[in-house]
Amino acid sequence: MIKERIIHYRIPNSYEGHKISEFLRNQGISTKSIIRLKSDVENVLLNDEPGFINRILKKDDRLTLCVKELESSKKIPPVDLPLSIIYEDEDILIVNKPANMPIHPSMNNYENTLGNAVAYYYMKKGEPFLYRCINRLDRDTTGLTILAKHYLSCGILYDEMESREIKRTYYAIVENRTVFDAPYAHRLLQTGTIDLPLGRRPDSAIERMVDIKNGDKAITHYRVLATNDGLSLLELQLDTGRTHQIRVHMQAIGHPLIGDFLYNPKDTHMKRQALHAGKLSFRHPITKEILSFTAPVPQDMQVFFPDRTLS
Repeated sequence: MIKERIIHYRIPNSYEGHKISEFLRNQGISTKSIIRLKSDVENVLLNDEPGFINRILKKDDRLTLCVKELESSKKIPPVDLPLSIIYEDEDILIVNKPANMPIHPSMNNYENTLGNAVAYYYMKKGEPFLYRCINRLDRDTTGLTILAKHYLSCGILYDEMESREIKRTYYAIVENRTVFDAPYAHRLLQTGTIDLPLGRRPDSAIERMVDIKNGDKAITHYRVLATNDGLSLLELQLDTGRTHQIRVHMQAIGHPLIGDFLYNPKDTHMKRQALHAGKLSFRHPITKEILSFTAPVPQDMQVFFPDRTLS
């Protein structure tokens, strides 16, 4: 079973005299992906003829790429699970992930993941699909997730993630009262920035902690949207994407997320951490169009702020 994605380019005047490889790199296509395209002379056509990567371009040349997917992820069994698709085209899939659903299968959770749900979706369509998740969410964090449908879009989107070109907005509910025995406790401002490096907690395979000496740089911006009954609803944006970044940063300043069993284990407001990836904006890997998506805050969070509609 083979799936092909055909991509057409018309060469502008500015690339006359340049090599095909130079044009492709300027489209965000990585060297690794170019090498993969070179593996078959039919993958790159210039004016409908084999277009070897070092050939020189002329204005109005027609460059065609054939991106082939030959197999599906072998270690992800298809399982009929809920799958909320926000958007799909030939290159990407945008999903609104529910709570209690890990991104990837693991030893203890092999058939209840987003990967299983996506594998089932494409099995029904009769298409191969190699699972490539770009922005990963914790098991109980809900919201928008990007999946790449072939290796070309995957490489471009990963580079966009690394360069922070993919903009993500989160919503969280935290304790409004300040827990003053937290290491960097202070009262919530209307807007604020948390700049505290994060690293692994030495005695845990899962938890992270503020590690001033050896941690990786982590920056979180927050804005208070509303307060109600001792809780605050926050809108957050990240300059970095460290594991558990929002959860650890908010705990460190004395305002942990409600329902967070790792960083706020005594809280009983919810059965999961109150964190939702609600907005997503990025440049399409192939068309270069700026795309924006929203996913409404789920009911288990919305119930604490019934007068505030977030989407």
